[in-house]
Amino acid sequence: MIQQKGYHVAVVGATGAVGQQMIKTLIKEKFPIKQLTLLSSARSAGKKVEVNGVEHTIQEAKPESFAGVDIALFSAGGSISKELGPEAVKHGAIVVDNTSAFRMDINTPLVVPEVNEQDLHTHNGIIANPNCSTIQMVVALEPIRQKYGLKKVIVSTYQAVSGAGAVAIEELQEQTKAIISGEKVEPKILPVKGDKNHYQIAFNAIPQIDKFDENGYTFEEMKMINETKKIMHLPELHVSATCVRLPVAVGHSESVYFEIDTDGVSAHDLKELLKDAPGIVLQDDPDNQLYPMPANCVGSNDVFVGRIRNDLNETRGFHMWVVSDNLLKGAAGNSVQIAESLIKLGLIKEKEKQ
Repeated sequence: MIQQKGYHVAVVGATGAVGQQMIKTLIKEKFPIKQLTLLSSARSAGKKVEVNGVEHTIQEAKPESFAGVDIALFSAGGSISKELGPEAVKHGAIVVDNTSAFRMDINTPLVVPEVNEQDLHTHNGIIANPNCSTIQMVVALEPIRQKYGLKKVIVSTYQAVSGAGAVAIEELQEQTKAIISGEKVEPKILPVKGDKNHYQIAFNAIPQIDKFDENGYTFEEMKMINETKKIMHLPELHVSATCVRLPVAVGHSESVYFEIDTDGVSAHDLKELLKDAPGIVLQDDPDNQLYPMPANCVGSNDVFVGRIRNDLNETRGFHMWVVSDNLLKGAAGNSVQIAESLIKLGLIKEKEKQ
């Protein structure tokens, strides 16, 4: 993977689930890397990891860590991004941040390359990667918006526990084993580790992701609402969301109802439109029970769409089912795509000296 020509890439949060996926994605996509720097907390500093046959030592993330770095992929928590993101920019790096730290900042582009790649031209050193559940939905909706317009979106999500980190996956596995064995479970992580109550996730569904806002919506739901409007440049778009955690390890699913601005459009028209759309795999054949499922999306950077059908009452209303790997397209994959877009658009140049 390391080349004579290419870019100095830093991964911040390299020992976390998303950070590890970022590294794997960089390798898989053959990203042009001249030098790779892996950064994490002081607790993880000094650990040795092998990347594509080459041993790397994890370094503690500090302001001076970004000297000579071209692209810094951040996924180490919002506080780290707020502290070190601007420092990386001062050292000449372009930051792609996977946290919520800068998403709604008016001066920071919030980018999904299939939807608003051109927004990268307005960056001031930091580019925000949207929430995982938002990314897959806007990828599915954008071709429809472009051709037929978009008036309203109502989404219900069915989200994997990996969105809450590796500890949530462990909790799901431990609870499942305990319940099958007839043992008592003591939830400690979900729905939110820092909230006052915790509930069983195995064999259950929890209608809370992140804490509740004063308006009755969770922060996760408000992220989907606000981020969708920003990414699509549709501040007047009507968006509502209900986000639910399911006992699935990886892969978010979404039931999306939407209304378009055009009359006379059929579900068949939408299927024809989406089957060749960038980043989308259409799986929609009810006669043969073909539809997207999280078990089949793991490891793919695509967004899978199916169950497209007309609403029975609203002539401009439609329903569809959207599934994607939340650790890949929903996080690491989209971050690497942003970096690839920066190169494609000529917004980042190789430094002659590192």
